[in-house]
Amino acid sequence: MAFSITNVSKGYGPKRLFEDVNVAFSPGRRYGLTGPNGSGKSTFMKILAGDEEQDTGTIIRPKKLGILRQDHFKYENVRVLDVVLMGNKSLWAALEEKNKLLEKPDISDKDGERLGELEGVIAEEDGYQAESDAAALLDGLGIDKSFHEGPLKNLTGGYKLRVLLAQALFGKPDGLLLDEPTNNLDLDSIRWLETFLHEYEGVLITISHDRHFLNSICTHIADIDYETIIQYPGGYDDMVRNKGSVRSRIESENAEKQKKVAQLQDFISRFSAGTRASQVQNRKNQLEKLKLDDLKRSNIARPFIKFEQKVPSGKQTLTIEGITKKFDGVGTVIPPFSALIQKGEKICVIGKNGVGKSTLVKMLASAIAPDAGKLTWGHQASVGYMPQDHHGIIAKGTTVYGYLRDLDTKLYNEEISGLLGRMLFSGEERMKPTDTLSGGETVRVLMCQLMMRKDNVLILDEPTNHLDLEGIAALGEGLAKFEGTVICVTHDQTLISEVATRIWAPRLGKEVIDFQGNLEEFLQKHSDVAAH
Repeated sequence: MAFSITNVSKGYGPKRLFEDVNVAFSPGRRYGLTGPNGSGKSTFMKILAGDEEQDTGTIIRPKKLGILRQDHFKYENVRVLDVVLMGNKSLWAALEEKNKLLEKPDISDKDGERLGELEGVIAEEDGYQAESDAAALLDGLGIDKSFHEGPLKNLTGGYKLRVLLAQALFGKPDGLLLDEPTNNLDLDSIRWLETFLHEYEGVLITISHDRHFLNSICTHIADIDYETIIQYPGGYDDMVRNKGSVRSRIESENAEKQKKVAQLQDFISRFSAGTRASQVQNRKNQLEKLKLDDLKRSNIARPFIKFEQKVPSGKQTLTIEGITKKFDGVGTVIPPFSALIQKGEKICVIGKNGVGKSTLVKMLASAIAPDAGKLTWGHQASVGYMPQDHHGIIAKGTTVYGYLRDLDTKLYNEEISGLLGRMLFSGEERMKPTDTLSGGETVRVLMCQLMMRKDNVLILDEPTNHLDLEGIAALGEGLAKFEGTVICVTHDQTLISEVATRIWAPRLGKEVIDFQGNLEEFLQKHSDVAAH
């Protein structure tokens, strides 16, 4: 069964996210829902899920929906397998009722009849193999079997969200609504999810900032722009290529109409007072019918990220000699690690959550000290660092413009305004209070800061967090063209493919893999650990 959306509109105050949307999402197709931050993707997804009301219009939904929710707090004391089973509401209700009936000291004839009905529901929903199916989903998403029988609270936050993803996928739903399903997944789990979704026969609608994932799984892209939803066949890259031609066609059609309108208006003004009254009236009628389409302004805006160096570093940028790190309760995270980084290398640090990626780059950025070992920076090396946790970096009580102004009082006002404009802070947005910045806005301000500093070494820990697809693409281009040295922790496969000349893969207590080459070469050589 398809999703059918008819005349749906939604806005907040004077801002219209989308208006009179008419679109259908068909079974057997996998749709990526795209649009920049603030375009209404998550709002539209909530409307499809029935969690939020549209202002106008109607929505017909598949009967059985799998929805990825972020509410793991309500399941903290629930057995992990049961959290997954709850994804099939009919099955879970039948199992619960059956168990309550069986707990009765005396089972009446009526209870016996009801038990028979429940057994029918359980059989119809494949309930007798439900636990093994749920376990297979958990295994595929990297949840070790030792956690399956315990409560959800035994897992860390990222793994709790994986359990909720398994819940959404469980029970063969007719429709799947997945908002950022690859968050908190390592490459191995993302590949498993891609395979699962390729075999899924219902209708899938997903929001993702992972371009590789969208290109891999999507048969169509549903793009929120021009205050409506436009569908494009293919993956994200196909949509980007085709979107320009759609815009050009709309503008060309309107140009022709504007030309025709001008001709009609000229005729009417010239002959309205003469003897050609019938012809004038005919032209007026044509003019009335020939209304120009309201060409909505596109909400797509790509930032421009260009990293420059004040001065280049020496050829041997950083010498790492046997640095180690351990933490109480965890043990050794990074065993002795040594490496030589040359000027201009682009190193991507990849691996599962919790294996020590952030710990490693924090030591390089002097955010934490190694327990042993030595770091020696080369001649004129200058380091710009952006941590994964942005809390407290940007001063409160000022404006975006004021914050950057205070960082470098020697810069001309025009230079600061130009930087902010490149990162999509235009006009009054430059004076936005720093106390009210969203996650995406914070990252864009930090990018401005890095571009201002012009360091020759950039250490970035998950820089794509909070950026939309346009921002991630711009970051990839900026890092690829940067002539300095890059050390970047990221899960974004496209970014890694575009940027990396070298791969580091920490493995929690085991030797860090240091591979000279790109991601494709790394995956071929280290298939056993590559997907981590």
